Amino acid sequence: MSEERRQILQMLAEGQVTADEADRLLDALGEPGTPTAPSGVQDTPPKHRPRYLRVMVDERDGEEGPTHVNVRVPMQLLRAGVRLASLIPEVARDPINQALAKQGITYDVAQLRPADLEDLVEHLSDLSVDVDQNEGQVKVRVFAE
Repeated sequence: MSEERRQILQMLAEGQVTADEADRLLDALGEPGTPTAPSGVQDTPPKHRPRYLRVMVDERDGEEGPTHVNVRVPMQLLRAGVRLASLIPEVARDPINQALAKQGITYDVAQLRPADLEDLVEHLSDLSVDVDQNEGQVKVRVFAE
């Protein structure tokens, strides 16, 4: 057990944090190592985990010449953001949810969990969106790598 986990459990035992707060703190630390397969069971090779979410846009004959956009967002940045969001105090959640609702986003930030992001990242490895428009003049690609 890591020292950070031990400290969180100690704070819970001493009543310094609630069980819900301790759960969020433990989630923010990340998942512990994956269990190993029992002996005699053949492991399947691990699936490639995407490290980046990539968005590429190419426009060949724009009014001001060709346009090239290449955005590469590290998955670790997404993971860190989700972990930090789990530490948002309860008093701040309602104003955040209200601000999101004003922008047309109906989502409860209390429901954001690191495990949910890991499920999404796992499925992103199969994601590839390609859009061709105007006879190949504009090309958009979104994929995980």
